[in-house]
Amino acid sequence: MAAEVDQWSAAAVQADGVLQPEEVENDDGVYDDEELNEGEVNGNWTPQEKALHEARLKAKAKRRLRKSSSRDSARESLSEAVAGEAGADPNSPKGKALQNHDRKSRTGKGRGLPKKGGAGGKGVWGAAGMVYEMEEPDAKDPNYDESAQGDTVYATVVPELEEGELEKTVNPIVQEYFEHGDTREVEMLLKELNLGPHKYEFSSLAVSLSLEGKASHRELTSRLLSDLVGKVLPESDIARAFDKMLKDLPDLILDTPEAPQMLGQFIARAIADHALPMNFLSRYKGRVDCDHARAALDRASVLMSMKREMVRLDNVWGVGGGQRPVKHLIKEMNLLLKEYLVSGELLEAEHCLRDLEVPHFHHELVYEAVIMVLESNGETAIQLMVKLLQAFWKSGLITLDQMNRFFCHIL
Repeated sequence: MAAEVDQWSAAAVQADGVLQPEEVENDDGVYDDEELNEGEVNGNWTPQEKALHEARLKAKAKRRLRKSSSRDSARESLSEAVAGEAGADPNSPKGKALQNHDRKSRTGKGRGLPKKGGAGGKGVWGAAGMVYEMEEPDAKDPNYDESAQGDTVYATVVPELEEGELEKTVNPIVQEYFEHGDTREVEMLLKELNLGPHKYEFSSLAVSLSLEGKASHRELTSRLLSDLVGKVLPESDIARAFDKMLKDLPDLILDTPEAPQMLGQFIARAIADHALPMNFLSRYKGRVDCDHARAALDRASVLMSMKREMVRLDNVWGVGGGQRPVKHLIKEMNLLLKEYLVSGELLEAEHCLRDLEVPHFHHELVYEAVIMVLESNGETAIQLMVKLLQAFWKSGLITLDQMNRFFCHIL
């Protein structure tokens, strides 16, 4: 029995009362020491209960001692902190930290009222009676109502073409123009593009492509520059394009040996069409070091001096292509046949016919040749015309279908 009492005592004395002995409660759930004392006086306790009661009293005394010691230490630390603040040096880091956390005015002014009259601070709407200005609605506001902002205007933003994509975009437009010859369509396509600062390169690309093509392509390019100036391309951009081409002539002659003469004709035609300023040639006098550029400018100067009284240099590229009037083509074919009857040179006649670039109209050459033979006197004209038609037949300039059209035209 004595061993059991010792175990209960050891369990009750452990720190923090982790293993607390059972306490006796009254009907109200409050520990009653008087009831326990009366039981002890009356001698109703058993030895176990008596040992348990003693362990309980010891644990309770330790708890009271622990609480009183913690309170005393807190008071001491607080008093030391107050004493330290009172005696701290204001120039020391600790004194400055205390001054920063002081809410009182450091200048000795003020009445202790809230800052800014209560209108400052985070989450404050402002002082009473304050009127705010009208703010523009923010599209990123969750409460933004697009329908309440009036009519919405949508604009199409065309991205600017990069320098690498410019040639890939412009070349198909120019090649297609060489087929249909409609300058309005090219103008519409250019307005849909955003060429940006590289707009002048359209003119140089078009001229470069025409140099590698036929005379009709160069004629179409001259018309295109004349129609686009002032609408899509300013005069300064076209002048800048020809300046660039004059510098690039050493590279252009590698593919087109006649590039200097052709570029000079382009410059003369552009000046006559008012696509280039009249002082374009005078700006280069005495300032050209490249022989090819000097040859191009000399060619343009000669053409301008010869055609000074003409408003347009229409025949600078010769007569060719189906864009010319039919009467003009018939006149050129008559001149071709008359020169052949005088010279008798088949190669020259073939070359002139190819330069006209109207293979669909060669049946008219057969018709004019027959009419000319019928109106002539002697056998020489008949023999020369038969020889000419035979040569054209063998070279493929005149086909069977065109001969049939000639006979249908006569009948």
